[in-house]
Order: sequence, then structure tokens, then C-alpha cells
Amino acid sequence: MSASTTIKVRFHELDPNGHVNHGVYANYFETARIELLDALGFGPSVLAERGVHLVVVELRIRFRRAARAGQTLTVQTGIKELRRASSWWSQRLLDDDGEVIAEAEVRSSATDPAGRPIRPPDDLAEKLATLQD
Repeated sequence: MSASTTIKVRFHELDPNGHVNHGVYANYFETARIELLDALGFGPSVLAERGVHLVVVELRIRFRRAARAGQTLTVQTGIKELRRASSWWSQRLLDDDGEVIAEAEVRSSATDPAGRPIRPPDDLAEKLATLQD
């Protein structure tokens, strides 16, 4: 199972060639993960109140084709693997026609406010498990 987030390409995200700058893709994927966590009731402020931070410790992006100004893109987000204190997220960025623009694998770790790895709360782990491929 996965969740979907829609993103509209904005002019300031483009490089001189009229393509979305490669660094912007990381923002698209991050936006989708945060919106998904918010929808599950575990946005960053909720987690912080509970003494939990989810931090990205690894990010791999494979670019397949260019995204351009004015396109409406869809980010599909799922969980590939849940571990004791970390998780692997799988994401795909699709264009208006459903063609894959880019794919990402993101390793996220749960930490305490001091940055030490911890287990995520059981209720968060249960929600993330529903998104596992």
C-alpha cells in the first residue's frame, strides 16, 4: 500500500534549461513524507512533543526523465522495510501521464532530542506497517 501526494512544479524550481533542478527532487520527496506523517497523525510537531525526531540518514534518487514548469506531479510513498530504529521508504515521482520521473529510497531513523537512535513509538510503527509494500 502507498500514499499519494500531488505537487505542482513552480518556476523558481527550474534550472536554466527549463527542467526541475535535481536538488528540488529531494524537497518533493520530503514534502510527500511529511504530508503522509501529518495525515497519519504523526507530523513533526506531534513527534517532537513526544520526544521523537525522524531524520533522514540516507537518500538515493534515480532520475528517469525531466520534470518541467507547470506539470502536476504525483509522489507515491510507501514503506519498504521497518527496522528497530529505522525504516526504508520507497518513493516514486510520476508525471501527468503516469510516467516515472524519478525514484527514491530513503532511510529514516528515529532519534531522541539529543540525536540518539530510539525505537519509534508503537502506534507510529503500527501505522507505518500499513504502508509496507
